[in-house]
Amino acid sequence: ALCFPQKLWKVVESHQFRSVWWSADGKCVAINEGLFKEEVLGGRGPQRVFGMNSMKSFLRQMNLYGFTKQRQDFQPSASLPEFLAEEAAASAHSQILYYYNPAFHRDHPHLLASCKRR
Repeated sequence: ALCFPQKLWKVVESHQFRSVWWSADGKCVAINEGLFKEEVLGGRGPQRVFGMNSMKSFLRQMNLYGFTKQRQDFQPSASLPEFLAEEAAASAHSQILYYYNPAFHRDHPHLLASCKRR
């Protein structure tokens, strides 16, 4: 049986799920919370990846394995219309969660071995 970080790695690497992906630099995991609840945590039978169906339990596991929530900072534009458009985009992104763990990196799967439960 795979441990939590290995399962998460498989989900992030899989093209089966649209709700979870690597950040541009490959150092963070991005999770669309609403879609993730439905697509990953709501899975049944062979589709069931994690032994839980609540976001709270999933995030508790993330914390136990040393993942920390990251803020995505938006640099506001100078012009008001651009600023307002970015604010709308930022609020749309509020459901996107970013988590970082130094042992969980897209280009370094060998680091997974050091991703231990606290």
